[in-house]
Amino acid sequence: MSSSIQEIERRHTSGVYPKRDIAIVRGEGAVLWDDQGRAYVDCVGGQGVSTLGHANPAVARAICEQASRLITCPEIFYNDRRAEFEALLVSLLPSNLRRVYLCNSGAEAVEAAIKFARLSTGRPKIISTVRAFHGRTLGSLSATFEPKYRDPFQPLVPGFSHVPFNNIAALEAAVDDQTAAVILEPVQGEGGVHPAQPEYLQAAREITAQRGALLIVDEVQTGFARTGKWFAVEHSSLMPDLLTMGKAIAGGVPMGAVGIADTVKNLAPGTHGSTFGGNPLACAAGIASLQEMQRLDLPRLAAEKGAYFKERLEEIHAPVIREVRGLGLLIGVELRTKVTPFLRALQAEGVLALPAGLNVLRFLPPAVISLEQIDFVVEKVAKVLWNGHALGGE
Repeated sequence: MSSSIQEIERRHTSGVYPKRDIAIVRGEGAVLWDDQGRAYVDCVGGQGVSTLGHANPAVARAICEQASRLITCPEIFYNDRRAEFEALLVSLLPSNLRRVYLCNSGAEAVEAAIKFARLSTGRPKIISTVRAFHGRTLGSLSATFEPKYRDPFQPLVPGFSHVPFNNIAALEAAVDDQTAAVILEPVQGEGGVHPAQPEYLQAAREITAQRGALLIVDEVQTGFARTGKWFAVEHSSLMPDLLTMGKAIAGGVPMGAVGIADTVKNLAPGTHGSTFGGNPLACAAGIASLQEMQRLDLPRLAAEKGAYFKERLEEIHAPVIREVRGLGLLIGVELRTKVTPFLRALQAEGVLALPAGLNVLRFLPPAVISLEQIDFVVEKVAKVLWNGHALGGE
């Protein structure tokens, strides 16, 4: 039955979001509740935001305390919360990233990184990969591959091209003396949960360095313990020139950031900016979130629970499954048919999950999810996948 919440949103919303027939009103840990009081195990995680879980008391307390003290302060002034957050963030980043630019989302971080790369090198070309997803603003959309996202908005920003993912020869052939940067995801999330091979990432580092281009690594979805490390580049000991962040960075408060190496030049006052970037409220939430991640040892939790979750999913053996893959708590189950009916069936069973393309079930649960909750999710996944014929699957 449609609730008044849904009726109001249908009347007033822009219409650009595909809506599920559910109104979420509360969350705690890895559980969400709808307006009818029904509980769901959350494997959407705010599309990768809620790695720390919902309603973390330390984050909520920090937001409340900061809101009563100072909410906004532009970066033309120094600020205590911003300084503390920047120092903490830099301490967690790869050691060559000594500076950060703060903004409001992952897409904004990608936009900034593209601008910084062009400004630093004086070159126009940006190379991305097939199946890449970097955001929906014009610059980040130009780096995104999927035609259904791109085609309605042509012409996009010139100078962008896409090469096959995990193909070293194709990347080497594409990078030339006009290439400002290569931008890569260490795990393609929206593109189907495809991890980058370590040798591919290292080759990208060597190719860009040899040819005077910069390497941008997009960690908007993979950052902050999602893959079992603070950042996915740590699995390959990779040192990018620019690292984009967002999603889980501030416990659910909108925030983005770019980690910047000394190889990035010409960043002078006025070359970029953001009214709300680095505001004290987001920074207070970010401090509390990162400290809670440290206290709970969230990278370890994500690694251990991700391995357990993936192993349990691999035990299902339903005919509709083609492959299970992922890294940490970013897991994809590729199906032999379209995923949408299975997402609906899982919701009816009390599990919320995401698609990744047309035929991949994507799981992005909080790292605080319990083993019992993982078992519940796997039980429901097995049930709906074995019932694939009834759902229109194979």
